[in-house]
Amino acid sequence: MKGLVNMNTLQLPWAEIDTVLLDMDGTLLDLNFDTHFWLEHVPVRYAEANKLPLELAREKLMQLYHKAEGTLEWYCVDYWTDQLKLDIEVLKQEVDHLILVRPDVLDFLQALNIAGKHRVLVTNAHGKSLSLKMKKTPIGAHLDKIITAHDIGLPKEDVNFWEKLQDVQTFSASSTLLIDDSFNVLKSAEQFGIKYLRAILQPNSKMDPDPHDRYIHIDRFADIMPFAETL
Repeated sequence: MKGLVNMNTLQLPWAEIDTVLLDMDGTLLDLNFDTHFWLEHVPVRYAEANKLPLELAREKLMQLYHKAEGTLEWYCVDYWTDQLKLDIEVLKQEVDHLILVRPDVLDFLQALNIAGKHRVLVTNAHGKSLSLKMKKTPIGAHLDKIITAHDIGLPKEDVNFWEKLQDVQTFSASSTLLIDDSFNVLKSAEQFGIKYLRAILQPNSKMDPDPHDRYIHIDRFADIMPFAETL
């Protein structure tokens, strides 16, 4: 059945893991905010600003999104402010009530701390988006370090990102766990050699789960909590 989680495959050898790399949007935070923002809110504001029918505005935006997909620009607030002639930072604030922490996240981060694991947020998000989400949620207080792709100069989808990451964050690929909702990010991390990989089953709480066969999925972080008996 789609979305069913096999608990036997979820177990992690926590004693062998010392660093946990964590994605933000769709992993620690509900992806609904970002999905709604880019697919619903921006089209409305773009149509208003350019006096366009909503569907035509949406069509033009989809073309621009497609061109930037997979690049660092796709995640850049300043890039889209320039491209669309809209203040993206302000527009995000208009719907920031949708920024929500996913279930069990804070408990999981606290358990990682108790277990002595190094908790590193590794996100493609631009600094302005990151700042807003740190203000709207308490996750920042439960992380040991925060690194953005803009700090590195490459998106996480690029396998070279992980090598450059080691310039700012020491970690051994053989004892590192990455949790992310993006198949392409997980694939690049796997190509680099990160040993433990977990995908998110339902990044957006308002959409159906979208599992694939390559990586083990997490439905809730409670399913992989590092309890004392696993260490």
